[in-house]
Amino acid sequence: MMVEPLPDLAQYKSVFLVKPSSLGDIVHTLPAARFLKKAHPELLIRWVCNPEWMPLLEGNPDISEIIPFPRSQFGRISTFPKLFGWARSLHTSAREKPEIALDFQGLLRSALICQVRGVKPIVGLSDAREGATFFYKHVVDVDPKAHAVDRYLTLVSALGIPPPAEDISFTLPIGTAPANAPKEGKFLVLHPYSRGDGKSLTTEAIQALCDCLAPHPVVLAGKYANPPQIHGNHVTSLLNQTTLEELIWLLRHSHACVSVDSGPMHMAAALQPRTLAIHTWSNPRQVGPYNANARVWKGGRIAPRLDFSEEEGEADQAVAIRDIRRISDFILGEWY
Repeated sequence: MMVEPLPDLAQYKSVFLVKPSSLGDIVHTLPAARFLKKAHPELLIRWVCNPEWMPLLEGNPDISEIIPFPRSQFGRISTFPKLFGWARSLHTSAREKPEIALDFQGLLRSALICQVRGVKPIVGLSDAREGATFFYKHVVDVDPKAHAVDRYLTLVSALGIPPPAEDISFTLPIGTAPANAPKEGKFLVLHPYSRGDGKSLTTEAIQALCDCLAPHPVVLAGKYANPPQIHGNHVTSLLNQTTLEELIWLLRHSHACVSVDSGPMHMAAALQPRTLAIHTWSNPRQVGPYNANARVWKGGRIAPRLDFSEEEGEADQAVAIRDIRRISDFILGEWY
């Protein structure tokens, strides 16, 4: 059977890009959008995004329109009729035609959004789930074990835009300074919590790392239901006290960042090279910091993410207090 070639983007005026969430996944899609716009400057990119993550895209010169997707209203299968109603409103909205849909999310919900929008063709990835590929006109073959950035760039390459490896960048906003941000000193941002089970640092580990880094200023950032009190005159806790824009500013202006595997870790690695990601059970080859200068702690050693073998990446090892000294020695020896 003959496989139909992918369309030529030069024939289209608009791209309907569907990547509503999450924080890290949106960051990973930014290089793909950059190369789309760089290769076709006249192409209008309309990005479907959850409202809480829209600040990541605001002011981005590559994005012509951010379409808010009210994800909280469509949490269950029973709410799918509402999803159709919302998507149908997009079908009648003003837009330049012809338009092509790129489904980077790869779920039934995102494929239906493209379908009801009335866009043809719909292009998606081979590792899409929930039957999403049924709605695709073109399915781009990707390695499901590859990093998300590489999988998304594979879709762009399939459309005739080979991205130069040395020019992969992440366009993020400047951010807004928190009212109580450190005024001086090379402060380090420590992001110790993640929604993923078994990824967060214990209070004992957080305190030990802050103690080891003294007297260098440390800013605790992120969200946690019951944030502990971490002692030290050099420690500023902004846990549960920053907006997304303020977190972006902190990461951009920090001297270095240490973060567990999470969305803010990917944002940190996109903003600056001195990022150390702590991985317990997650595989850094697939979900680690994409920045080649960033470092990963995994299984007791620190290295670039691609230096870990698949076997090492799949291992599960919590951060022990003895590992904190290894992490702090690396930070103080390499970055200060």
